[in-house]
Amino acid sequence: MSEKKPIDIDTVDADMAITLGLLTAVEREGQVTQRSLAGELGIALGLANSYLKRAAHKGWIKVQQVPPNRYAYYVTPQGFHEKARLTAEYLSSSLTFFRRAKTQISEALEEFVAQDRRAVVLIGVSELAEIAALCQLQIDVTLIGIVDPDSSKDSFAGLPVVRRMEDLPAGEAYLITDVKKSQATYDAMIARYGTLRVKAPRLLHIRTDKPAARPESPQ
Repeated sequence: MSEKKPIDIDTVDADMAITLGLLTAVEREGQVTQRSLAGELGIALGLANSYLKRAAHKGWIKVQQVPPNRYAYYVTPQGFHEKARLTAEYLSSSLTFFRRAKTQISEALEEFVAQDRRAVVLIGVSELAEIAALCQLQIDVTLIGIVDPDSSKDSFAGLPVVRRMEDLPAGEAYLITDVKKSQATYDAMIARYGTLRVKAPRLLHIRTDKPAARPESPQ
């Protein structure tokens, strides 16, 4: 008998968010296109098509062809029921995420305090950075700002945002809050500042051990 794989909570949350976003978009504007839906949800066109097909198969939406070669989508009574259920579940899931993130970020900041490193720089504009800004109110650290080379913002969560590390006062510690390229960001920061000065919340699923180097092939 094959062993069951554990459920990836982040994947479940993403699936829930996409489905809820789809039903909301269809309810708001029936004649959505797969392309407009993909853009609104921030997913690939093929994935939007798959979610539309699944929603239709489950009876959550009804599809009607309208000329010329366009489709109108309608949320069915079953779809309205599913949307209400997902809304309640997603809010509960979001609260669970917030609590988990707050706990893990607080633990990381407390570890910096224990090392007497209180000037902390956040790496990445995201919801995690917002949560870190809230944690700062309860922990004896100072968040200097956020470094994010891909962000167009000048401030976020009450903190300055810069593109380069050199544009902020020197930090004593660095917390990874980048959710898009978290592993690459972590690896780069570790190479620059070392493991004692860089931490990341566990929910980012960052691999902290480097893989063993492959032996060179004999000449």
